[in-house]
Amino acid sequence: MSHVEIYTSPLCGFCHAAKRMLTDKGISYAEIDVAADPAKRQEMMGRANGRHTVPQIFIGDQHIGGYDDMAALERIGKLDPLLAAE
Repeated sequence: MSHVEIYTSPLCGFCHAAKRMLTDKGISYAEIDVAADPAKRQEMMGRANGRHTVPQIFIGDQHIGGYDDMAALERIGKLDPLLAAE
């Protein structure tokens, strides 16, 4: 099972949707709240090629993008193989 990290902020609807999708799939994840920690936001932007919106989702070392990107992978059947990879 791949390690999943998701950068979030508390009032972000897309963050909640992404976490719900992962939870519904039985996937555990590390959540990194960037709202109160500017250093974590900078870390996220560095890892996400300058993207500054949340959520930013990483599966293993691969940057997936935001919720819409993850949902698109789900629609075409490519999310589960990424989550299952080691």
